[in-house]
Amino acid sequence: MGRSQLVGTFHIQHVLLRQALAECLGTLILVMFGCCSVVQMVLSEGSHGTFLSVNLAFGFAVTLAILVSGQISGGHLKPPVTFTLCLLGREPWRKFPLFYFFQTLEAFLGAAVVFGMNYGAAGLEGKNATAGIFATYPAKQLTLVNGFFDQIIGTAALIVCILVIADPHNNPVPKGLESFTVGFVVLVIGLSMGFNSGYAVNPARDLGSRIFTAIAGWGGEVFIANTYWFFVPICAPFFGAVVGVLMYQLMIGYHLQGEVKEEQREEEERFKLSNITNNNDA
Repeated sequence: MGRSQLVGTFHIQHVLLRQALAECLGTLILVMFGCCSVVQMVLSEGSHGTFLSVNLAFGFAVTLAILVSGQISGGHLKPPVTFTLCLLGREPWRKFPLFYFFQTLEAFLGAAVVFGMNYGAAGLEGKNATAGIFATYPAKQLTLVNGFFDQIIGTAALIVCILVIADPHNNPVPKGLESFTVGFVVLVIGLSMGFNSGYAVNPARDLGSRIFTAIAGWGGEVFIANTYWFFVPICAPFFGAVVGVLMYQLMIGYHLQGEVKEEQREEEERFKLSNITNNNDA
């Protein structure tokens, strides 16, 4: 079977499904590389990883995941990003549930890959308790209210920065460097806001991995631990997305769009004047 026949056999005609599959693979890359870095730090007790190395791994994992999926789906990777683009009318709402499902599914599979690679080393209790490798849990000092606020702020910061990168009216990032810029944003958020709860800011990555840990041996405790903490990284990022959209649009976005329209009007007026002048000269 030749290459053209293979393409014809496996090519998916449905555009939305192709995009969802791209999100699926991108999320696998993100979860696999990111969680593997946490495994090294936790199981080696710091000899093969640090807080910095984990954040670097997640930042570069986001970059690679966007490079993998970006040409097909845009490389959303996070439901709040898709939610934001739907709010702004840049994506149809039918994408949101489909992307969310496939991102969550692949986060589940990504956690399974990480677990399989380290099977036997992932203890369920004691000083190396490893449920936190796969999903986020709050630090001892963090309350549910503070955690909710923490996730809102982290997601809002992420969305504001992504909107800056994606706004054609703002300072555009050179084509091809968008993935590196977004990865850098994730790195900065992790280094500055990762202490409280690991800065999930990604409901699909957290929920998919958490469901896997429940099945793999940790049980229902992963959902009821810390006063049902699992609701926070699932719900709060969407509030953060709304806050990020409002902040960017009210403080920057709408003003830039107004300036662009004003420049277009001035350009049209200059064009009309030049035509009048040319006609008079003729």
